[in-house]
Amino acid sequence: MIRSSQLETDAHRFWTDIQNRYESRRHNREHPLLPPEQIFLPPEEIFAALQNHAVVRLRSTESEAGSSRALPDVAVQAQASDPLAALRQFLETHQDHRILFCAESAGRREALLDLLAPLELNPSPVAGWDEFLGSTETICITVAPVDEGLVLEDRKLALITETRLFGRRVAQRRRRKRVQDNTDFIIKNLTELHPGAAVVHAEHGVGRYRGLQTLNIDGQETEFLTLEYARQAKLYVPVSSLHLISRYGGSEPDMAPLNQLGNDQWQRARRKAAEKIRDTAAELLDIYARREARKGHIYRCDNIDYKAFAAGFPFEETADQQDAINAVIADMQSTRSMDRLVCGDVGFGKTEVAMRAAFIAVQNNRQVAILVPTTLLAQQHFESFRDRFADWPVVIELLSRFRSGKQQDAALERIRQGQSDIVVGTHKLLQGNIDYKDIGLLIIDEEHRFGVQQKEKLKALRAEVDILTLTATPIPRTLNLAMSSVRDLSLIATAPARRLAVKTFVRERQDEIVKEAVMRELLRGGQVFYLHNEVKTIARAAEELRELIPEARIGVAHGQLPERELEQVMSDFYHKRFNILVCSTIIETGIDIPSANTIIIERADQLGLAQLHQLRGRVGRSHHQAYAYMMTPPWKAMTDDARKRIEAISAANTLGAGFTLASHDLEIRGAGEILGDEQSGHIQKIGFTLYTEMLEQAVAAIRDGRSPDIDFTQGSSEVNLRIPALIPEDYLPDIHNRLITYKRIAGARDAGELRDLQVEMIDRFGMLPEQTKRLFRVTELKLRAQALGINKIDASAGSGKITFSANTRVDPLSIVELVQKESKTFRLAGATELQFQHGAENPDQRIDAINKLLDRLRVADRSAA
Repeated sequence: MIRSSQLETDAHRFWTDIQNRYESRRHNREHPLLPPEQIFLPPEEIFAALQNHAVVRLRSTESEAGSSRALPDVAVQAQASDPLAALRQFLETHQDHRILFCAESAGRREALLDLLAPLELNPSPVAGWDEFLGSTETICITVAPVDEGLVLEDRKLALITETRLFGRRVAQRRRRKRVQDNTDFIIKNLTELHPGAAVVHAEHGVGRYRGLQTLNIDGQETEFLTLEYARQAKLYVPVSSLHLISRYGGSEPDMAPLNQLGNDQWQRARRKAAEKIRDTAAELLDIYARREARKGHIYRCDNIDYKAFAAGFPFEETADQQDAINAVIADMQSTRSMDRLVCGDVGFGKTEVAMRAAFIAVQNNRQVAILVPTTLLAQQHFESFRDRFADWPVVIELLSRFRSGKQQDAALERIRQGQSDIVVGTHKLLQGNIDYKDIGLLIIDEEHRFGVQQKEKLKALRAEVDILTLTATPIPRTLNLAMSSVRDLSLIATAPARRLAVKTFVRERQDEIVKEAVMRELLRGGQVFYLHNEVKTIARAAEELRELIPEARIGVAHGQLPERELEQVMSDFYHKRFNILVCSTIIETGIDIPSANTIIIERADQLGLAQLHQLRGRVGRSHHQAYAYMMTPPWKAMTDDARKRIEAISAANTLGAGFTLASHDLEIRGAGEILGDEQSGHIQKIGFTLYTEMLEQAVAAIRDGRSPDIDFTQGSSEVNLRIPALIPEDYLPDIHNRLITYKRIAGARDAGELRDLQVEMIDRFGMLPEQTKRLFRVTELKLRAQALGINKIDASAGSGKITFSANTRVDPLSIVELVQKESKTFRLAGATELQFQHGAENPDQRIDAINKLLDRLRVADRSAA
């Protein structure tokens, strides 16, 4: 056994640390502790045990030249008339080779088998390479995380990987799809649904969720959601109708106004809300139309220069960061003015999106203003932009209190004469004494930090320039506007590579916890933010910390320090002259110090949700694990809202949680009306999710020249084939996961989404049971019916009926022809109902029969067109 002296040193240091912590806390009678020897193995025992094991050495060797070659191009060309032509050709020219196909996962293996079906290939599944070598089958398939394929000429073997068939699209396509869905799915799904939570049924109103229940209907087992309404009335909702259910997000869930079943109370509330929504939609569209009518500057994008600038980004763009960049460029190249909100968690690459936009504006000889809420953030952005544009002839100015009056006057003159391209500054940028020569783009960072007056000035500017807003936690009204398509929203929810989520702890303040948290960070060479938000007592807090941890080097920073002193303190902390910074919320935005990976926040209950999220984002900006300690008074001493904020921030501990937190904020504060200053109203009665769905429908109707439907209807079809179509409990035992999966299946928008969901389920839970396969097939049937304008399909063994909506896309004459030609099979029952006979006995045959019937209706629809 080779013993590493460094490993031994670290092990003994860890053991000493454990013993010291035990000694400092062993006298606490409320929290008795076991001695370390009863929990951990001492280092000597570990190393003695390791001596008995053999040593394995790994080394690389060159493979024999000529024995293998790279796989030729076999990529699927989706746009070609024969997408599989390259693969077909390879197989034909290598008929003397044995072939192993390799998929990323079990789910992808099923998708790959479907893809190979047109080539009449039926590969035999094998566990891996060894089993493939030992088998006699010509073509096999396995699951392994292999990217590159190869051909072994001497062994007459070929390995074809999924990555070589689909390129990078395999992982990227699914990740992009998930990201695109995030914008509405984070709010509309039921991820936080638990028994007792308030939900809204589109037809029956506000009730409480009481769990999932399996009932036997028409001899078939089906799962239902149990909802409880006023006077303890129960409603059972089949999982196939989950698209009608949404979370109630109007105000306090405990105060949700439960509706009564069997009366018109809900219909009245919904109709009243719909009338108000119609007016709101008209106002929104008026704003939107004025914005559309206002011709913006059309920017040219020089591909060569732009690619050179983009290549200077030292990281690989994440999929949704690239989507945000593409959306911004498309906005700038369109005829209308840009007003886009980029919401991405702290450190997820929003600044790079802004830099790309700024580059294009400057290349078009337009000036760029970057508006930030704090002096420190202005300084940081100034330095970041200066570094990023170092290789380009771009002049960047800074207007903040870190600059003297003389320096600012000189900068203003250069801006006036057009000698400056980009100006970074605080609210000074909004003052009337700035005369831009030709401003084209305004970038606003953290809009929620600006006051009402500054926002009014921004509103006036919106008429003149393109606006790009960056935020980690958009304030509710901003979020509301973005979700209502008045402002465009890009969501960056993918973390950079190797980034770890910040571990968050909520604790009552104790010296032992503070000391342990600080020492753990200092021992690994890191730095600590210690937030104390009372300027009057901040010096005393720093002194108490010095007494508690004498070995620490402590600096103090707050907004009332003179400019030069504050700048010096931040610079000293950045250069590690201090390892603890006792500070106020002045560090809330933009301070980027990768070596600071622990933050301790005193009286976290007194801070807002957006503030807590921003403060937590000051740490964890490198690949090291970061920690955030929220120190609070006893739980009972906090207000209800404070408890909810603390619960929300500790629950939203995943990477990319900013958007979710803003939605929480929306509910804690009461969803703000989109126009005007009311903080409550119809949203309170019908819930935020349903309100936004109704608003979207009203906006779409007015845009199409139709009058909005006051009796709001969910445009979906009902399919009842009396067959078992569910997710069995023994396949997915966790009720919460099962519910979310049902919701995602019911909410799928097309067959592609359903296929992706099947792949994901196979990957996570194993091969799909027959009932679950049928659930997917029935859902696909429902999507087809919906596209044709069919309200309901009802079928049992031998017969069934189709009910058409008033605005069905099916040509009525084609239905009449069906009835005339096959009168024994089809019969009309009224103006909107087609009855039919079928000979399908088993469930799969029944689905096939309905699909064939819809094919005929679709043909009729096309012939009508």
